[in-house]
Amino acid sequence: MNTSETPYRTYARVAGFTFLFYIIAGISGMALPNKSQVADLLNLLLNFSAIVLGVTLFMITREQGPALALLALACRILEAVHSESAIFFAVGSLLFSWLLLRGRMIPVALAWLGVLASVLWVVGLPLQLIGVLPDSVTWFIYLPMAAFEIPFALWLMIKGVAISTPNAATSHAVQVP
Repeated sequence: MNTSETPYRTYARVAGFTFLFYIIAGISGMALPNKSQVADLLNLLLNFSAIVLGVTLFMITREQGPALALLALACRILEAVHSESAIFFAVGSLLFSWLLLRGRMIPVALAWLGVLASVLWVVGLPLQLIGVLPDSVTWFIYLPMAAFEIPFALWLMIKGVAISTPNAATSHAVQVP
């Protein structure tokens, strides 16, 4: 396993910065009235950030599982344009976290935290939609995701990702440019 300076280092840094921006803008947007112009601007920036995250994480993880990385990218794009964006965020986060874990691209404990935090979202959000979980409980599923995303963003910006080529037994014939 070797750490490549470019282009993976650049993708990692852009993703790390975008994660931090996404978190700060998202929290700021929640504090503002829904119909304010600033909230609308932050929402637009969040949507663009979701797309940037999708593209950069796709570029980082595509060798670990091209089909899963592409599906995760599609989820992040849908997150940016779909009214029920949280579930697309959750599924995209789960798939990208799994690929990061599978490829041992970040510390294993951090990758597992990303997988588990994402699973909480994937399970918790539909339960909230059907009324099984009250909104107040849903805030608790945000905490593990924040515990993953903030250190993950910093890791990407400072350390980047470890790149390895999947072995022949796990690779697929699908070629993604």
